[in-house]
Amino acid sequence: MSTNEQDSKEKKSFEFVGSTIEEAIKKALEELQVKRDDIIVKVVSEEKKGLFGMEGANPAKIKVTMK
Repeated sequence: MSTNEQDSKEKKSFEFVGSTIEEAIKKALEELQVKRDDIIVKVVSEEKKGLFGMEGANPAKIKVTMK
């Protein structure tokens, strides 16, 4: 099998972070210029709230794979 055939069969994945999972997905869609139906989203880690429930202690992280 040639290198080009292997590359076309391997699905590329990308990681994105955001203050929420929804924000990370939005960043992925904008950067990859695709629709939500064109990607598979796997949550790597959910956001963790900071002191008094404030955002930003730990951002959400997702892995996006093209369908």
